[in-house]
Amino acid sequence: MKHILLIEPDYVLAKATAKYLSGKKYLVSHCADAQSAVALCDDNPPDVVVLELQLAAHSGVEFIYEFRSYADWAHVPIIILSSLAGDESIKSEDYKRQFFISDVLKKSDTSLAQLERRIAAALLLKPALAAKV
Repeated sequence: MKHILLIEPDYVLAKATAKYLSGKKYLVSHCADAQSAVALCDDNPPDVVVLELQLAAHSGVEFIYEFRSYADWAHVPIIILSSLAGDESIKSEDYKRQFFISDVLKKSDTSLAQLERRIAAALLLKPALAAKV
């Protein structure tokens, strides 16, 4: 079973997302902040990270920098699912390529079914990411 790390500060949204993805046969771990997400990855590395950029204390961008600093996690696809996804710097191909961001999705425009399809696509790309490292 593939492990998804959902980093989402909104507990209601996180619960609904986790319930939907669990029904699609994914193991979903939820963290509300970047620090607990990094700690969780030490014990249970994810196959995909779904990340909100607006987090308390440390932003999602700071999480990406820290997460990518570990060689073991360099091949793990990150899907940004955020209200800030309209920011052109985050959506740029250079940024996505530099940090192995598989997708940048805006919450208000993305259904749970669309998110699940993007997760499935990211899992298919994971071996290609690992080969580039």
